[in-house]
Amino acid sequence: MEDGVLKEGFLVKRGHIVHNWKARWFILRQNTLLYYKLEGGRRVTPPKGRIVLDGCTITCPCLEYENRPLLIKLKTRTSTEYFLEACSREERDSWAFEITGAIHAGQPGKIQQLHILKNSFKLPPHISLHRIVDKMHDTSSGIRPSPNMEQGSTYKKTFLGSSLVDWLISSNFAASRLEAVTLASMLMEENFLRPVGVRSMGAIRSGDLAEQFLDDSTALYTFAESYKKKVSPKEEISLSTMELSGTVVKQGYLSKQGHKRKNWKVRRFVLRKDPAFLHYYDPSKEENRPVGGFSLRGSLVSALEDNGVPTGVKGNVQGNLFKVITKDDTHYYIQASSKAERAEWIEAIKKLT
Repeated sequence: MEDGVLKEGFLVKRGHIVHNWKARWFILRQNTLLYYKLEGGRRVTPPKGRIVLDGCTITCPCLEYENRPLLIKLKTRTSTEYFLEACSREERDSWAFEITGAIHAGQPGKIQQLHILKNSFKLPPHISLHRIVDKMHDTSSGIRPSPNMEQGSTYKKTFLGSSLVDWLISSNFAASRLEAVTLASMLMEENFLRPVGVRSMGAIRSGDLAEQFLDDSTALYTFAESYKKKVSPKEEISLSTMELSGTVVKQGYLSKQGHKRKNWKVRRFVLRKDPAFLHYYDPSKEENRPVGGFSLRGSLVSALEDNGVPTGVKGNVQGNLFKVITKDDTHYYIQASSKAERAEWIEAIKKLT
């Protein structure tokens, strides 16, 4: 990392004029967040834009886009809004933490408070959010949504914040109300739940990094529609659900060379085990379905030389490259953002081949 850089990496940014989504390379410094276009595996200078952090407010999680639950929203002093999407909850929280730190750089008390929050907000390894949501939908022992009123309006199929906290404790998913609020916040962050009505929506808009789920009998929540959506039979034929049933081992943004046009594009890669598959997604698209992927059984993975452009790589792309050769001899050329990141991906893939 260069001097003065607090964090750098890929984020997917919403355009200002045309609201399309594009991967950009972001560099966080003490008072600014710079973003660059990438061409041929290298960032194009000067920066495409800069966000002045002085006077900024940050909202994380930001639930304004149902199909993009991993968003951070920045609002500048001049009320310009930036929507930035990370590749995982951990990466989003890490960016939010560092950006918030940069915004409050002159307030040591606020930074200390952030460190306490960051270290306390962890999901126990034995608990699966999917299992909790499945149990919540159980007709006999789950949460029963019903019509609830708030400030004169009736909201169908909702439940109270305090009722969910009670249920999480009684179902032995949490030992205390504080733990239950943390779990409920995570369910909301991962887009399983969504706030409804003035009270709960107001807590989300506060933009603080503290837990934003309210243990309150006046705050209403409902199941997010995205949980209930079923894949159409047509989609099931084109993509085996078995491929996507494995446990996620690693995910992140990497650049990949296309098979036909040989151009380089940023993709969100997701590595799964049992069964072992590597899928990649187009971060500019709304739907959360892979644009490609392959089985890792019988695959070979290796780093490519850093001096010059390796054989098989098109364009002047060099540095931090690696190659995966599948069992049917298809070659995938991938570029990480650093030697360390490349080594991590190679090691993780090797364990599954």
